[in-house]
Amino acid sequence: MKSFAISGSRRENVGKRDAKELRYEGKVPAVLYGGDNQIHFAVSAADLKGLVYTPDVHFVDIDVEGTKAQAVLQDIQFHPLTELILHVDFLRINESKPFVMEIPVKLTGTSPGVKMGGKLIQKLRKLRVKAFAKDMPQYVEVGIEVLELGKSVRVGDLSFDKFQVTNNTDDTIVSVVMSRALKQAEQEAAS
Repeated sequence: MKSFAISGSRRENVGKRDAKELRYEGKVPAVLYGGDNQIHFAVSAADLKGLVYTPDVHFVDIDVEGTKAQAVLQDIQFHPLTELILHVDFLRINESKPFVMEIPVKLTGTSPGVKMGGKLIQKLRKLRVKAFAKDMPQYVEVGIEVLELGKSVRVGDLSFDKFQVTNNTDDTIVSVVMSRALKQAEQEAAS
């Protein structure tokens, strides 16, 4: 798993007015949950861009005035109009407990249904994965070599040794449907 380092400064006051002042200075209020106590801190908005605006997932190495912790991005709040980051929550990683994280799906192989003119539709781009920190994958590989026309891969079709996918087993990840051109050609051939 890739890691991303950020550093911040402790927040003296916690409240709306203090958070508003921080945002005016170009900083984002943040909280580190997990462990013995919560740590309220502020981090530069520019430092978060590489963590937030990427399809990859990262472990985050946080340094708050000498207090270091490894965490994952738990939640992020955006302004509804300007899309500025308003608040960030981090969850401290405990090596002895499994945790859940949304991991991107990576499709591998070539589908025979697509070669025949079908259309590949990916319905889930991320899956909820439960694992220990050492076993957390960078992405979940889903093979599409067996996908014929009209077939799909569901969460229940996947099985892994070191981690568990916690999505509903009936959820469709990817499917191959008949394209409009193929339907039209089939109808013309039938008539």
